[in-house]
Amino acid sequence: MVINYSELNDTKKYKLMSQTIIPRPIAWIVTQQNKIINIAPFSYFAPLSSNPPLVVVSIGHKDDDTPKDTRANILETKKATICFAKIEDLEKLILSSNELPKDMSEAYEFSINTVTITEDYPPIIAGSQTALFCEFHSFIDIQSETLPLILEIKSQYVQEDLCDEKLNIKIDNICRIGKGFGKVESIEF
Repeated sequence: MVINYSELNDTKKYKLMSQTIIPRPIAWIVTQQNKIINIAPFSYFAPLSSNPPLVVVSIGHKDDDTPKDTRANILETKKATICFAKIEDLEKLILSSNELPKDMSEAYEFSINTVTITEDYPPIIAGSQTALFCEFHSFIDIQSETLPLILEIKSQYVQEDLCDEKLNIKIDNICRIGKGFGKVESIEF
């Protein structure tokens, strides 16, 4: 079977892509604007380059057609913290995917604890094994509601007991596997 993407609507394209390009780590992106902590999960997230260290995340619109808060905050503040979720976070991860008004914080509304690691970036999700502190680099204008944002990793938090002197990291991320979630173990190089 060959499926011609030019004959599909956006929902069907998303469904096919999200169920095929798997597993994908779940990026729990934390932004902060006007002291309001925004927490949102994204599965359209991937490494792009290691020199410079870049990741890309595709962010669309809310149901009312305004840009999602994460996108608006990154474009305004130029900063984001990317946390990787564990299986124990799944319930709060799903809750944080609910759309809230811009002046409401998922951290407060869904009792998601955060910890400030560095004053220069938004906080991390408490209990995160690792987090990337990123700055806005650029975006890719694909003439769509979705805007791929490229973020440059400036530093990374890793829980002390999960990283050795060779920078091998042993973390348990959850990832998107089609409609569901799975667990990915780390690989040593």
